[in-house]
Amino acid sequence: MAILAYQSPVFQPAMRIISDITNAKNAVVTTTFNHQYISGMIVRLIVPQGYGMIQANQLSGIITVTGDTTFSITIDTTTFSPFTTPLTSPQDEQYPQVVPFGEVNSTLLGSYKNVLPY
Repeated sequence: MAILAYQSPVFQPAMRIISDITNAKNAVVTTTFNHQYISGMIVRLIVPQGYGMIQANQLSGIITVTGDTTFSITIDTTTFSPFTTPLTSPQDEQYPQVVPFGEVNSTLLGSYKNVLPY
């Protein structure tokens, strides 16, 4: 499955493609490559039909980074359908995504890091 997303975008933070979401009180989200997020960011999940866990579509929460490609989010998915990846996917299908759109004030400490490729 070819996944089209820039690994080194100029704008930070950028959306990432989701490869898994667990069923848990604080769901753990796995991205297809290093997300470069920091704890305290607020993100929205976009889960299209066909990937299961449609209940999580358009939900947002605060994240805690647990690894380069994983983070937990303040969304309780214990009663949601399991996240699944379809065996085949048409070229015009949207992939599941995580989209950052805010942060809690404590993450302003991360603003000193220059992410531009100079």
